[in-house]
Amino acid sequence: MSAAVATWPSLALEGVTAAYRGRDVLQDVTFRIGAGERVALIGPNGAGKSTLLRVAAGVLRPRAGLAALAGEPLEHLDRLAVARRLAVVPQQATLPFAARVEEIVGLGRLPHEDPFRGHRPADRAAVAAAIERVGLWHLLGRDARELSLGERQLVLLALAVAQAAPLLLLDEPTVHLDLRHQVEVMELVRDLNERDGTTILAVMHDLPLAAHFFGRLVLLQGGRIVADGAPAEVLAPDRIREVFGVDPSYLRFAIA
Repeated sequence: MSAAVATWPSLALEGVTAAYRGRDVLQDVTFRIGAGERVALIGPNGAGKSTLLRVAAGVLRPRAGLAALAGEPLEHLDRLAVARRLAVVPQQATLPFAARVEEIVGLGRLPHEDPFRGHRPADRAAVAAAIERVGLWHLLGRDARELSLGERQLVLLALAVAQAAPLLLLDEPTVHLDLRHQVEVMELVRDLNERDGTTILAVMHDLPLAAHFFGRLVLLQGGRIVADGAPAEVLAPDRIREVFGVDPSYLRFAIA
């Protein structure tokens, strides 16, 4: 591997402008995340967080600018190649067909399996390990459509773990979860990053959780990045007041 390739970021957005429903949501955004980083995207509603994640996943093509994975433009990669490089846990997912929990988790192995022979022993082992890691044994055999929104969120996280991609994108991974499960999911995300080396990019609305579990925060406002750095720097009192319009004392305990 050349020195140039070795220094490519895991994900890069260069001068990206992106529209959603005919309206520009991201404005000339340049953003890079290196291999092995753990980064949270934060900002008020409508700031462009989920849109940035959609561009990063290759679901939304920029109106201007470039999105690249490991130095290769996303538009040059087919969906299978993208799925081998990144996994996505959406905020909400509809399940239009009946499927048991283990079958949903097994979908994470599609980018890796032999198209003619199906799941190999290694794929079945990866599915079992993902179920174990997320703690889903008690849900096995159930129709995923019948689960609570929080349980369904955990199933989608297990699918992403089974996918074993080097980059994991999460859109509000703690949504619909109670406090205990929020902390457990964040601890799992941290473990995937620190023990497995998975690069993490997560949209977070819960600022205390973001400040506690992520060493780098990227703050969006009005479709632009207005701060990028350590939690104490990004969530400075004046900035909290300006961007979120709230008294910064509400967050002081989490950013000490």
